[in-house]
Amino acid sequence: MLEPQSDRKSPGFSTEQPLPFGRIRADSVIESKIINQEEPTMSDTSLRADSVPSATSTKTAPRRRDTRTFWRLLLAIVAPLPMLCMGTVYVLKPFEGDAPLPDTAAAIGAHLRLYEVTQWLGVPFLVGLIPAVIALAWVTRRRTPVLTSVGAVLTLLGCLSAFPLLVPDDLLAYLAVTKGLDMATVAALDEAWWALPVTGAAALLFISGIVVGLPLLGIALWRSRAAPRWMAIALIIGGATHPFLPNHVVAGIGLLVAGIGFAGGTRALLRMTNNEFDLPPVPLSRA
Repeated sequence: MLEPQSDRKSPGFSTEQPLPFGRIRADSVIESKIINQEEPTMSDTSLRADSVPSATSTKTAPRRRDTRTFWRLLLAIVAPLPMLCMGTVYVLKPFEGDAPLPDTAAAIGAHLRLYEVTQWLGVPFLVGLIPAVIALAWVTRRRTPVLTSVGAVLTLLGCLSAFPLLVPDDLLAYLAVTKGLDMATVAALDEAWWALPVTGAAALLFISGIVVGLPLLGIALWRSRAAPRWMAIALIIGGATHPFLPNHVVAGIGLLVAGIGFAGGTRALLRMTNNEFDLPPVPLSRA
């Protein structure tokens, strides 16, 4: 005689609590394989695991410290310093840039302390010119992307090639004076250094960066309207005329004028908001 339906018990089922359909299907698949003496596969067990609902806890990702103000102010401070410092060096130094090495050494020996001061003034130019170019490009890159890209690439190529490769004539003369080196030997070293093809290529890149790259950044500053036009004009004139000015004092004044142009980037960085400067930091997601 058939038993009542409610009294039947099937393996893996409970009549007290109804189970989800996915759980019933997973259990039946596994039990049928056990009865047929087959090993349950990973897909079968994962099916059962996936069919059981699990409670998930949402964790808030930690907020990242926003450093945009720091970088914006740092670039604003650095932007005009290299050209202003190097312009001061040109005005103060007691010799012409194209003077023969013995003449440069004689001028340095007569004004030794002044030259040592100009050495320290040249440090911000060496360490700060590349960040200054980046600061200026950062200001104009969104409104004049093509001009900014071409000008920044030319200027940065000039800086990166000139700093390690160009001959420090005045430093060689200073060492000859202070260390008692043979002037004829040092002068021969200076001439041999300049005769290297890589030195000539570095000089060409540097002149291109100053004469072409900086004026292009000045035009980008003008067209972006991120700074007053007179500041953009100062950058254009100060860069384009530098190699062609008659003496070191006038050349130094030209670099000071270019520094005023870089200050246009400073003005723009100080006036913009952090959201205009860069995107906010992205929080790291927890694993």
